[in-house]
Order: sequence, then structure tokens, then C-alpha cells
Amino acid sequence: MLTRVLRGKINIEVRAGLALLLDPPSRFDQRSGYNQNAMETFQSQLTRNLSEALAAAGFPKAGEVTPATDPRFGDYQSNVALVLGKQRGENPRKIAETIVANLDVTEISEQPSVAGAGFINFTLKREAVETKIAALIRDERLGVSRISSPKKIVVDFGSPNVAKPMHVGHIRSTFLGDALVRIAQFLGHDVIRDNHIGDWGTQFGMVIWGWKNLLNLEALKGDPIAELVRIYKETNERATKDEAVREAARAELVKLQSGDPENYSIWKQCVDLSMQEFSKAYELLDIHYDIVRGESFYNDRLPAVVDRLLQGGLAEISEGAVCVFFRDIPELADKPCIIRKSDGGYNYATTDLATVDYRINDLKANAIWYVVGAPQILHFKQIFAITRREGYNADFHHVSFGSILGADRKLMKTRSGENVPLRDLLKEGITRARAIIANKNPELAESERNEIAGIIGIGAIKYADLSQYRMTDYIFSWEKMLSLHGNTAPYLQNAYVRIRSIFRKAGATSVSQAPVLGDPAELNLAKRLGQFAEIVPQVLNDFRPNILANYLFELANSFHTFYEACPVLKADEPVRSSRLALCDLTGRVLQRGLKLLGIDVPEKM
Repeated sequence: MLTRVLRGKINIEVRAGLALLLDPPSRFDQRSGYNQNAMETFQSQLTRNLSEALAAAGFPKAGEVTPATDPRFGDYQSNVALVLGKQRGENPRKIAETIVANLDVTEISEQPSVAGAGFINFTLKREAVETKIAALIRDERLGVSRISSPKKIVVDFGSPNVAKPMHVGHIRSTFLGDALVRIAQFLGHDVIRDNHIGDWGTQFGMVIWGWKNLLNLEALKGDPIAELVRIYKETNERATKDEAVREAARAELVKLQSGDPENYSIWKQCVDLSMQEFSKAYELLDIHYDIVRGESFYNDRLPAVVDRLLQGGLAEISEGAVCVFFRDIPELADKPCIIRKSDGGYNYATTDLATVDYRINDLKANAIWYVVGAPQILHFKQIFAITRREGYNADFHHVSFGSILGADRKLMKTRSGENVPLRDLLKEGITRARAIIANKNPELAESERNEIAGIIGIGAIKYADLSQYRMTDYIFSWEKMLSLHGNTAPYLQNAYVRIRSIFRKAGATSVSQAPVLGDPAELNLAKRLGQFAEIVPQVLNDFRPNILANYLFELANSFHTFYEACPVLKADEPVRSSRLALCDLTGRVLQRGLKLLGIDVPEKM
């Protein structure tokens, strides 16, 4: 197992000095020590001011302020006048001027301006930004407020199959689900991570027959998953050629489903061996689950699901199968959902309906997120339609995603056409990172090099996935994801390492006053830091960690611009301490932001 590089801590004297960065006490809540106005984000404060102005001008209060698309026109903007103009058939620019006449944003913004057809633009005052940064420096949460109405959420992600290796196809569900969990928990939601493993089904008849007839115990001890895959494949090949083997495997499955002690024992060993292998990958990835409820967990609940739907008139028998029809839903009208096959067998739909019952009635969840690939969109539309008909009012979301492609723009496979094993992918990432580190910093001890290689290699793979919009298919490229330039984890990690290097060179430094943002690069960096609390909650609006990843990339760019334009250690006081404070806050935001994506940062590279 890779151990983590210990996080360096800013010199105690620096941290103590930063704690003294206070505005006049009268503006602070005495219980918390924080300026409550300053901890409200600029975006939310301007939106509130805009709503007040709309009401004062006699317009509907619905109006939104967003970050400006072009910094030449300001820091934030609103197109509410254009929307109102279209709705009312009036000149949007005149509406904008009326709104501005009623706007009072003097505390944080220069006088708003109207541009183009009616955009309202806001430019933050330097003093307001300085106050914000002083507050953020003292705030452990970096300005991110906890949600006022938290939910209990079950997040279903990962879901590997027993007796098969985790492979590249599991990356997106696992990384995306983990990031969403981290962010939801940080915002204050009560989250249950559920690994709904594939531990039941017809393939176990093949596995059990292979176990009894083909198993190599030494191979099983050496590489359990590889041996289980081998006996399954060999049994399957024999079954396609030999009817006797096919019938024997089917008989083994029936015995398992009937509770045969020997077959159950073999199945349980397969599950345990698989979970041991999965756990090694999860430990390396720093991914954890609260519960593991595989398909087998719901077996005894399936008949009740079917009976309930039949008795409630939601399902009907059609050609021997039990089906739910959606005649009132156009897109599903010709796509019935089978919940019991004509041979009496159950399927994924039956199991998923049982999981809904369990998660809502037993776990008391009021939201369930399924982080599952885009090919299952139809399946979850059917499941959610049934649950709504049953009266469940929880928030159901299918967090779908695209595929990882190879250089040939086809699904990423090995040369033999197999799925690329996840552990091989992780090992290669670490090996490549180690080579880069050895070339860049050859004086590092081997143990330290290995630790850093783990952080960079795994971080690079995670970030390459999470920085993409989840529905986008992307090409897997080692060269791109491990580059120290561009929108990559190593680029962001290197920005953090540079900041830590500044403090190592600074030694014991005392900071006694709030940052003064005299240089444009300082002001730009500070404004970017203030946006962290605006970005994090947005991730859950459409389940898009790439929003946070892109923000961190822009923050690193702003830091490098600041670093080139503004000497830190060579500056005279009080500028030196002011810039050190900005550096420290930038490092904290980078570290926290990456950790919300499940990515660590090293102290050296």
C-alpha cells in the first residue's frame, strides 16, 4: 500500500499571524469571530441586491448574477433585463437602466454599468475583496457554507462484478461517485456510499462448475481474480461445444439458488476473494464505502416486489412474463419493463426496485443517486417511473457518463481485445510518474520518490477523468495527463508544491496585517480565491466535478501570473507578508479543492 506524503504545515508563527488579520471588531459576529457579510459570496450578495432592485422597480424578483464572461466588462453580470425585455416586449436597455437606478451595491461594487443590449455589469471594489480575503484566511471552510436543508443521500457507484477484475470501464463511475460524495458531505449532506456489486447471476453456474473441475489452487492463491476468470472462460468455451457441460453448469446454478451448502460455500469464497482484490484498489485510490449491498442481498425481497406491483395494478402478466407498461409516457410507451421473466426468473429491474425499497424504508434516504453509464438511461427511466407510481417521493437521479477511448477513438482495450485491468492502469501511472520525478528531482530518496509517484500518478488518472464533462467520451493519453503544463493534476500539484517551497524558504515569518491588493495580479488572484465558495455548491446542480476542476486550473493560472509579476520573499514589508498570506490561501484552496476530487498533493515534486 502506498503511504501518503505528510502534509507540510505552514510555520506556526505564520499561522498565528494570519489569525490576527481582523477588521474592526464592530463588524464581526462575537460568537464566531467572522464578518458575516464578508462570508456571504459576492455572487449571492449581488444576486440578493439585484432581487431587491427588481422589486423596487416593480419587476419580478427573479434575477441571477453570474461571473462575467469577459473580465474587460467587470467581475459579474446579469442578463435579467434582456429576459424581462423579451417577456414584456420592452426595450431591455431601458429596463436595465431602471434596475441600475434602484441598485444599491456600494458596499462591494463600483457603480454598475449597462452594456450592449442590456447587460448589467458589476466590478468589485478593491476594499471589498481585501475584506473577503481577510475573512477567508481565518475560515477553515474557505467561505463554503453548509447547505441549509441537508438530505440523506445514498450514492450507488463503482459496482464491480465478482469473479472479474476491475477494469478501465469502472473508472468513471468510481471516480465520479467518490467526488460527488466528498462534495456532498462537505456541503453538509448525510451520505451513504453503497457499492452495489454484481455478486449473483447465471455466470456463477459456470464459475462453480469450473471451480469443481478446473481449479488450480496454487494459481488461486497467487492471483485469485485471474484464476476465477480463467476457469469461467474455459468452462464457457467447453459449454459452447458440449451440451453436457452446459447442462451441468446450469444445474450448479440451480443448486446455488436453492441454497446448496457446497455451492453456497464456493460462491461465498468467490465473493470474499473478489472483495479482497477490490479493497486493494480502493485503498490505493483512497476510496471508501459505507455499505456493500450486492445483488444477492436482495434475493429474498424479489418475490414481494413482483407481488406488490401485481396487487397494486401497476404490473400485469403478458405472454407469461410480469411487466410494467408505460402507456401514458410517450417515450416509454413501446418499452415495457419486465420484472419477472416467463421462466420465473428475475432481472436487474426487479433487483433495482428492491434496492429502492431498502434504501428508502430501511436506510431512510430521501435522495438516491445512481452513478451508472449512459447505456442504462432507458433502464433508469423505467425504474424511476415505477417508483413514482408507487408513491416514492425521494429525489432519484441517474448520473450518467460517457466512455473512455483509446488512441483509435474506440473503447479502450488491450491488444488482445480485453478490458484494461484497473490495477495495471494504476501501476503504469505510478511507474510513469516515478520516472518523471527521478528525472526532475533525482536527489530525492527512493522511498520519498515512490510516495510522491503514487500521489502524482493516481491523481493524474483521476483528474483526467473528472476534468471532463461527464457525458463526454474522452481519449486516454498518458502524455497529456502527466504533463506539467495545461489542465492536468501535475500542473495543479506543482502550483501547490511551489507555494510550499516559498514557505520553506521563508522560514519563521510573522504576518500581522491583512493583504493589501495593490498590484492587478494580486487583485485578480484574490478575486479568483473568492469564487471557490461559489463554485463548490454548483457542482451538484448537474453533477459536474469538471466545474471544480476547471476552477482550480484557472486559480493555478492566476497564481502563476501573480508569482511572475509580484516578488514575494524579496518584497519589503508589509507587502511581503501580504503576498505570503495570498500564497498560503491559494495553497489551501488548491489542496482542499483537489481533495474534494479525491486527489492528494505532495510537498515536493
